[in-house]
Parts: sequence; C-alpha cells; structure tokens
Amino acid sequence: MLPAGLKVPEALTFGPGHATLDPLTGAPVQFTDERDPARRFLLDTDVTPWHSVEHQWGSGHLVTDRGGARWHTPAQLRAAGGEIEAVHPLLDGVRVEIRRSVRGEVLCERYMVVNSAAEPLTITGLGIQTPFADLYSNAESSLNEAVHAHLFTGGTWAWALAQPMSGEGRSLGLIVREGAVRAYSVESRNLKSSSHVRGHLVLLVTDRARNPQAFGGQPALRLAAGESLTVEWELGWYASVEEFTAATRPPAVFSAYAAELGEPIVVEASTVTATDSAVRVEPDAEGRFRVRAARHGSYTLDIGDGARTEVLFHLPLDEMVRRRVAYITRYQQARERPGLLAHAFVPVDTRTGLTQSTNGWSDWTDGSERIAMPLLLQAAAARGWADPEEIDPLLDGWSRFACRYLLDDSDAPRRGSQDHHTGVRLYDMPWLARFFHDRHRAHGRAGDLDRAARILERGYALGGALHLSIGLSPAVLDVCDSLDATGQTDRADSLRDQLVDSARQFVRLGRQLPAHEVDYEQSIVAPLVDLLTDAHTVTGDPVFHDAVAERLPWLLAFGGPQPHARLHGVAIRHWDGFWFGADRLWGDVFPHYWSTLTATTLLRLPTDLRTGHADRLAEAILRANMANYREDGSATCAFVMPSTVDGRAAHTADPLANDQDWHLYLWTQARP
Repeated sequence: MLPAGLKVPEALTFGPGHATLDPLTGAPVQFTDERDPARRFLLDTDVTPWHSVEHQWGSGHLVTDRGGARWHTPAQLRAAGGEIEAVHPLLDGVRVEIRRSVRGEVLCERYMVVNSAAEPLTITGLGIQTPFADLYSNAESSLNEAVHAHLFTGGTWAWALAQPMSGEGRSLGLIVREGAVRAYSVESRNLKSSSHVRGHLVLLVTDRARNPQAFGGQPALRLAAGESLTVEWELGWYASVEEFTAATRPPAVFSAYAAELGEPIVVEASTVTATDSAVRVEPDAEGRFRVRAARHGSYTLDIGDGARTEVLFHLPLDEMVRRRVAYITRYQQARERPGLLAHAFVPVDTRTGLTQSTNGWSDWTDGSERIAMPLLLQAAAARGWADPEEIDPLLDGWSRFACRYLLDDSDAPRRGSQDHHTGVRLYDMPWLARFFHDRHRAHGRAGDLDRAARILERGYALGGALHLSIGLSPAVLDVCDSLDATGQTDRADSLRDQLVDSARQFVRLGRQLPAHEVDYEQSIVAPLVDLLTDAHTVTGDPVFHDAVAERLPWLLAFGGPQPHARLHGVAIRHWDGFWFGADRLWGDVFPHYWSTLTATTLLRLPTDLRTGHADRLAEAILRANMANYREDGSATCAFVMPSTVDGRAAHTADPLANDQDWHLYLWTQARP
C-alpha cells in the first residue's frame, strides 16, 4: 500500500504519448499519441453520449460465491513517486486494488483481487472495462479519429491492439504480462447504439457465471484465505503491427490457423494439447507439433503454460459447396407459396428445418442477400459440382421469380417480394446483374445478357456511380466483355465510361466517402478498392494505381493479427447477428462472410501491389469462413463472438442459415 501522497496527476506520460487521468478515480479517460492528437483511442461523452461512468477504463465487475459487485470510484486513492493506487472494498472480506505506474516506455496496470477473509473465495466472473473508440460517425471522422480494437483473449497469451482506422500512424497495444484474460464481452449494444458503434469492450479473466462454455471454457478461480489474484498488463505505442506482435512474445508459431481436412497445422511451442477426441497432436522430428482433425470443425488448443487459441479444419471447397447445394435445394426453397413465389430461396432455421417467414423484416426477405443462393447453385453447376439437369430448372424458376418480384418495370432492384414498398436497393443491382450474366454465359441466351446490362444501366441512372455496391465493378467488366463478344461494343464502352467516371469521383472525394446502410465499414472500402483497381485496368491511368495504394491500408486495418482461426485477418463486423439472425444478438460476428471481400480484393490488386503476404492473408480469410458451415451442409449466418452481449450469453452460432453463402460463391469465383 502506498503512503498518503500527492494528488493524482493530470496525465501519465509513457513513450511518445500519454494517458489523461480522472482525478476522482486515477483511471485513464483518454490515451493520446503526441503525433496524432485528434485520434481518440477511448470513447468519451463528447461523441458518445451513451458512454457512462461505469464504463470508464479500469472500472469492472466481480462475481463470487459471496455475491457480485462493480467498482468505479475508489474508497482510497493515493499518488506518490510516480505511482497511483486505488482501493475498492467490494464484498465482505474482498477488495480490488489497482496500481498504475510508468516503467520505461510503457504504462503498467496491475489489478489485484484480495481475499482478506478467513474463508476461501470462489470467483466466477471478473471483467475490466477497456472502452476503445471503435465507432463510426462517418468515413472521414473514422479514418481521422477512431480506432479498430483487435482483441485476443488467449489466457496467459492475451492482448489488445487499438489500431488507427486509417492503418497509418502508431497503434496503442495492451499486453497481458501476468495472469490471464480468457474472454471478452460487449456492453451497450442495443437499439440505442445501433450499428454505428462496436460498444463497450470488457476484458474478462473469467466469465463462468454468465457463459461457462465460452472460448473453450471459463474456469472458477479459487482463492484461499489471505490469497489474491492478479492480472497485470502494459500499454505501449507501436509503429507497426509487426512490432506489436513481436512484443507480445508469442509462445507459439503456427504454419496456419485453418487447414483442409487431412492437412496438418504445424505448431512450434513447448506443449500443445487438445481436449476434443477428433483432434490428433503429434510431435515431429524437429520438435514441433503436427495437429490434424478427423472431422470438419473448430477446435480449442491449449499451448504451454495457460495459453489457448482455436484452429479450424474444413472440408475441401468443392465438397462443402456440394453439401451446401444439397441442403439449400432441400430446405431453403419456399415451396409452400403460390406461383412464382415458390421458386424463391429463403432463410431456414437449422434447428427445425422450417423456412423463416419474412415477418416484415427486410433482412429475412426472399431477395437481397439471399441472391447468394442462386448464384452459388449456378456457379456449382458451371464447375461440375452440382448436376445441371437438377439445378437448371430451379434456376429457371428463380429467374422468372426475380424478373417478376425482385425487379420493377424499369429493371431497378427491389429488396424482396414483400418489400417492394421500401423502394430501390442499389446494393442488389450487381448481384442480380451477375446472376443474369452468368445465365447468359451458361446458355447463351441474348435476353439474359440484355437484362444484366439493363440492370447495371438502370443502377447508374439511379445514382450507382456514388454507391459502393458490393461486386459492382467486377460485374460491370464481365458484362462489358460479354457485350463486346456479341458485337455490342458501344453499349460496353458506355458502361466502362460510367465505371471510370465513378472511380474519378471517388478519387476526388478522398476520405469523404458517402454513408451507406452503415456510416463506414469494410464492405464500403473493399468495393472502393475494387472500383479503383478496375478503373486502372481499363485506363492504365496511374492516378487510380496511387489511389488503390493509399486506400489499401484502410481495408487491411479492419482485420487484426490474432493467432486464431476465426480472427486472423478477418474484418471486424458487429451488427449482423441482430439484423440477419434469429437470436437478435448484437456484437462482433467472427468470421462474417463479407470479410471474404478483403480476400477477393487482395487477389485482384494491381500486380505490383499484390504481395506474398497479401495472398497468404487472403487464403487465411477464405479458410476462416469455413467455420460457418457444418458437415451436413447446414450453416449459420452469424457466429457472435463475445462471451456475453449486454449480459446475454453469446459466443454462439445463430441458428438461422441466411446469407452466409456469399463466402462460398466468392471463393469459387476467385479460383482459376
């Protein structure tokens, strides 16, 4: 215990930045990089009015066999000799002591739960608030002022990296040096905060009281009389992701985090164990461990002294597509409906096999993101992964359904057969154009190509040049090539000109990207990079090449370097469990199928910008998304990653198979 001393300083300087402190709690209220003073690393009430005192950095909660309690304002607060100490009496014979000090270039924080009673204490919940400013007010503000928080809660191998959303400048890194962090939760995720914020992030020593199975299992922590439990971490500034990951002192090196069944994942570590009987871990002659699995799925590995992560073994792409096609054709058609409506593909509850009624909910319609299913069926038939004689009648029926219900008389896209009143949805334009173009490629019917071109032309007329629709520029180039091949060069040239004009507008806009259904997200930046890449392909103009190089770090910053199959390189996306799922859970979805856009965009970069690292990252992302399918061909639209979301147990796969097949379709299209 520190002696009574000076008042809490206004700030603690560490390395090239500082932490501004709350005089009442001694806790950081903001971290600032001196070179980038506008960057907010923590939430604050200036821009997040729902950011409340109980979510201040270093506040927390404790759940024990003597009851539960939260801490925020200490009963005792001392500062002396460059150290700050806060004492929080919580329960009978239980207190939390927090000590902060600067050691060299890093800020150290030590959290200690002390059992001062004469009887033992069992802890089943212990969490510490770390409210990183992972939020989107608009693209320019996000790029200039906000951060992506990449979390890895691997037990004794745990860390967090708050990276500028621009991908430029220094990141703030948190590394656990003593004790363990085994999970994380998200708070303040609800209709108030909606989709434009990630919420309050809480690092958890254990979350057994609320979700005992999360992250491979949450322990009960027992303290004898007079014992204490400690978690200590350090915070520092890092010039690159590589510098930070080296500073974490990884206890293991992986050849990959996901692999095809039959292939090994090689791990360099002191020890590697798996509790699932489907996983075999064998040492090799070089002292490494070769890990294999007998069946498709994700598996927990324990490493060394208390470290933990997850690896994935998956079916080959062609086999997974075959199984998904079989499942879709059996379970995901609305056969009970009359007329052309019976040809639609719809979500299904995998628990019951019942198709999901729209219920007035746009993300459960029979259009929009569900277009992935006919696209996948069509791609599978084209590659010989499905029987064309079985699939073609289904696609012909869907084609007639789409013409009647998903397009209006001007070939503008509607969201669904029951959502025609909601107006045009430009997102759907390239997906419908792609379907009809691929029908033309399969059968050579001029009407299909004409419809594909008309959808794109109508989309541009409706403002598509300033809408970063997913897959638009690749669809335009493919349709143009087919128009050229059928002698319609003037029409093709007109579409290419509109693509290039769109790209020039976005070059001029710089960081002032228009908002879409979310103010700023990875699935805005990936289509932007695709557009600029394709404009460069069409024109050779170096302005587009330079624009791609400038914006590529924006895209890569969405994904972190976590050594985990669901997380490595996978873009943060944290709202689709609510919009697309049955459980209506907000919170991080890992992996989300649109993370595949980062992979396909990396594989389409201009030759001199495409690197071996980018190719490996793309492969990791494509493989990670195999976690969303099961061996029987069923699937989940959202694995909600946090242990809990606003106190509700998560770390679970939503039961609805909905829109996740974009991943399989995009991977199939990316293959030569």
